[in-house]
Amino acid sequence: MSTAIITPQRLSGSIDVPPSKSIMHRAIICALLARSISEIYPIDLSNDIMATINAAKSLGAFVNVVSNRLIIDSRNAFNSNYITINCKESGSTLRFLLPIVSAFGIDAIFEGENSLVSRPMGVYAQILPIFGVKCRYSGKLPFAVSGKLKAGRFLVPADVSSQFITGLLLALPLLQEDSEIILTTAIASLGYINVTIKVMQDFGIKVIKTKTGFKIPKNQHYCAKKEYFVEGDWSQAAFFLVAGAISGPVTVRGLSLKSCQGDKTIARILHRMGAKVSYNKEKCEITVAPGRLLNFNIFATQNPDLVPVLAVLGACAEGTMRIFGVSRLRYKESDRLCAINDGLTKLGVNVTEVEDGLLIAGQKEFNKANLSGFNDHRIVMAFSVAAIRANGKTSISEAESISKSYPSFFEDYNKLGGIVNVLDI
Repeated sequence: MSTAIITPQRLSGSIDVPPSKSIMHRAIICALLARSISEIYPIDLSNDIMATINAAKSLGAFVNVVSNRLIIDSRNAFNSNYITINCKESGSTLRFLLPIVSAFGIDAIFEGENSLVSRPMGVYAQILPIFGVKCRYSGKLPFAVSGKLKAGRFLVPADVSSQFITGLLLALPLLQEDSEIILTTAIASLGYINVTIKVMQDFGIKVIKTKTGFKIPKNQHYCAKKEYFVEGDWSQAAFFLVAGAISGPVTVRGLSLKSCQGDKTIARILHRMGAKVSYNKEKCEITVAPGRLLNFNIFATQNPDLVPVLAVLGACAEGTMRIFGVSRLRYKESDRLCAINDGLTKLGVNVTEVEDGLLIAGQKEFNKANLSGFNDHRIVMAFSVAAIRANGKTSISEAESISKSYPSFFEDYNKLGGIVNVLDI
């Protein structure tokens, strides 16, 4: 286990954001389903992406890294009758691939580690048996499936996780009959569904949006991509864009305002709160500089991954920020509402945890503190941004958890003038 020791220091300058983890997951899986050779670039080998790569290998694909490109040869994929896939801590790997292996009629056991073992999987356990897939699931991983997935009308609750919808969207085009996904609740994290559909379209798959969900035509074929470019990650960029608002200016390169990524809304939020936000379309870069920050209420159902750093932003602004509509955060890598409350309270912030969110009173300076990272990458990165405003050194435990999504986070932090020392303990 490692601990990050952060000396408060103003962050300013420019960095390149990593490629989108969300798009990368989907592109790897679409390339896997193409049953040919694809190249994806640029790549960032976070732990979650490695989980999907290793799952592709387990399914028979040959995967190689050459000059920051991922080469996927899936011509021999999906030829096994039985397989075990260890998804490590990646919910995307688990929830995306489970219905896909069932579409091929492969008997499979899905395993995981740490918090993934207890992440909710009941949606699949309830739905898949209706369509020919036997499930063995006791409320925690492993999750075993057998039998071949059948087409039909899938009634899916959309308020638990968009990942279940993505998994079905990826799998259903492979079936011999048309299918339909009918959403039985309001959809959460719509941006991630839009990313899924966009990547599928890029690989030649048609999905039809309806008033109640999606129609998926039968017998479709994923097409390999010789050069598939992955744009920058707005979710990861958000940490340094907020750092720009409370410290900066900070410029983040590699971001597209035309992106389907829902978390690009961070730019709009920062602008509305009073930060100085500018965008250079030619260079695909955004710059955020400090301004007078004023809090407002944020309904974050569509952008739950932003909540940890939004909470830090609220603690640095005038007035009180109410973040609501995010009860799902209790079932992430940690109970994120509890984790945020714990950390901000130790920093001296007046914060109230409610069932579906947080109330955060802004202040000018934080106390130095010893914080728990809760083995949660987004909590560690958010508290690292908060440490800018501390009146002394801040320590954050389980700093190694950033490798789940952004392995070079502390390197980029230091490039901007930060002072982080990571100690193995």
